[in-house]
Amino acid sequence: MQPVGFTPIPNRISRLAELAYNLWWTWHPEAQELFRRIDAPLWEEVYHNPVLFLQNVRQSSLDSAANDPEYLRAYHEILIAFGEYTVFDKTWFKQNYGDKLNQPIAYFSAEFGLHECLPIYSGGLGILSGDHTKAASDLGLPLIGVGFLYPQGYFRQEITATGDQEAIYQKVRFSEVPAQSAFTPQGKEVVISVGLPARGYLPERRVYAKVYHLNVGNVSLYLLDTDIHPNASEDRELSARLYGGDEEMRLAQEKILGLGGVRALQKLNITPAVFHMNEGHSAFLVFERMRHLINEGYSFQDAQEKVRKSTVFTTHTPVAAGHDAFPLDMMIRYFPNWHDFLGISRDELLNLGRQEQHWGPMFSMTVLALRLSGHHNGVSQLHGDLSRNMWRWLWPDEAVENVPITHITNGVHTETWLYPKMKAVFDEYMGKAWPYQMDNPAMWEMIDNVPDELLWKVINQGRGELIEFIRNKVRKRLARLHLGQHELEAINNLLDPNILTIGFARRFATYKRATLLFHDTERLKRIIHGNGERPVQFVFAGKAHPRDEPGKNFIREVYQRSQEWGLAGRLVMLENYDMNIAREMFAGVDVWQNTPRRPMEASGTSGQKAAINGKPNLSIFDGWWAEGYNGKNGWVIGDYTIDHHDEHSQNHADATSLYDLLEYEIVPAFYERDESGIPRRWIALVKETIRSCAPQFCTFRMVKEYTKKMYIPCM
Repeated sequence: MQPVGFTPIPNRISRLAELAYNLWWTWHPEAQELFRRIDAPLWEEVYHNPVLFLQNVRQSSLDSAANDPEYLRAYHEILIAFGEYTVFDKTWFKQNYGDKLNQPIAYFSAEFGLHECLPIYSGGLGILSGDHTKAASDLGLPLIGVGFLYPQGYFRQEITATGDQEAIYQKVRFSEVPAQSAFTPQGKEVVISVGLPARGYLPERRVYAKVYHLNVGNVSLYLLDTDIHPNASEDRELSARLYGGDEEMRLAQEKILGLGGVRALQKLNITPAVFHMNEGHSAFLVFERMRHLINEGYSFQDAQEKVRKSTVFTTHTPVAAGHDAFPLDMMIRYFPNWHDFLGISRDELLNLGRQEQHWGPMFSMTVLALRLSGHHNGVSQLHGDLSRNMWRWLWPDEAVENVPITHITNGVHTETWLYPKMKAVFDEYMGKAWPYQMDNPAMWEMIDNVPDELLWKVINQGRGELIEFIRNKVRKRLARLHLGQHELEAINNLLDPNILTIGFARRFATYKRATLLFHDTERLKRIIHGNGERPVQFVFAGKAHPRDEPGKNFIREVYQRSQEWGLAGRLVMLENYDMNIAREMFAGVDVWQNTPRRPMEASGTSGQKAAINGKPNLSIFDGWWAEGYNGKNGWVIGDYTIDHHDEHSQNHADATSLYDLLEYEIVPAFYERDESGIPRRWIALVKETIRSCAPQFCTFRMVKEYTKKMYIPCM
């Protein structure tokens, strides 16, 4: 039976509805192509959302596809592949841990970056959660995701004519996205409730959350939504926006995520063997779990130990401000009776998360997570070292190297981020089964079999498609701003599809130093123009948090620089950075630039996504790049062995190194061509980038590490 609201789908292609509701299509471009082929303009208009597509597509378009032999052939091939995936019985997890298949892993995260049509992610943390979920499906883990389904998502960014960031929030209609109501085993909709502090005369108010279900391959993802009756209007707003509102709203959201997430799993009759807290946002889940155990007769100490042994915690930031912490009096208001529920004093409850090291007396979600989990990790080798130092005071009797915080370096879900034309090359020269062994370094040695000429052709195609994509985006922006015909015509000369293109795209936090490139603008202009023979161009994209004024100032500066004489036409600031823009950039730039202030980049994964597409990194020796760089697959900016005592001298040294690398190494390598016009030295660099980074920094390696180091010991 087809979902209500869909245009009637002919029987011949009726399983398009089933495909639309499984996010497997997000990492299979050929599945997305099934929808695009029916009506390409509509596919773009609905922003690659197959559910909304099937609600709006014309009947005649569906009928035409159902009578097209070529379309039917492609349809059956994709549906066979989809069917084989969903019933595949020889997954990595089953082959290695077949006796653990009935021990679910509950993976809690405040955000999940799965696709641009579901804007419930803001940046690296959410993208990592989405990639983790997809890899868990590929590998056959019994993983279940738990998070929030934000009705207004994260904001859409618009950049004004003066370069100011404007945050636009739009309602996400759940009937129009690949999410459906979750039901109990008895067939009832899952709705949970959580108590929050009083308003008016009531001692406590109940806030209700409906639970939605998403299929991510073979993994189920359950997301909570408070925008339902009978909640008051202010409570309906609690899950409205990702990272919106004030401290009170943040605490309310995190109480609902932690407690409500556990309650949702109970209503679904799911009993996890492992709870994984991806960052501290969901750490209140330990309260709810201990409360249940104490109700069953456990002592507080025994309940605490049982929770600890079955809980994993991943911390993602070395920046103190990135760790949520709440005033103690606010905690008392939000958890007024919880010390009684747990059989301890109020001070003992507060001490579970109390910390005074970084912010004064506060209740830290990271401290709570570290105290009540048995396995803890940072997200790169360097971040593991920093985390052991940062939190060593919790283990005062241990030497810093013995502080029990390990590291599992982040990876990326290769098939999600791989340029389809590059995937076709891998299919041809490494065999179509390569995705099943993408963490095998020996398999990637076959990249040498790819002819240089073919690789160069694909690189040029990606760059050409990116430039056209950028021009279209800028045209739409200028039309929105009602600029004149002259400005619109100038877009035809914006950027050049044949010259060295460098990408910089990420969250515009100040420590990421998006404006470092402009340290010496005159030298930058000389590099960009390259004496007319070896020019360079730059593509920027990224959002600043709506309350991050310095970050918004950086966006304004980049935009205004893009209008400056000597830079205009060769430097662009794209608005509304999201997964779609990211994929286009990873496919089309030649070099990925990253300039954080070391050691503040916990891991970073954008450079990994660029690398699997053959884009060498030009980066500070920080985060994952401190492990990924091998001297032949990119460049290190600055001398990380020198400790600069002030930011200005650090910026000067790093900017000078950046210009030197561009001028003396990167530009010459890119433009050095043989008699057939092929840059052999550059192609060798591209192949080394893929060979060295693809197996080491994929989520297959990462999720297998979590399984071996964390999940199985918990089970």
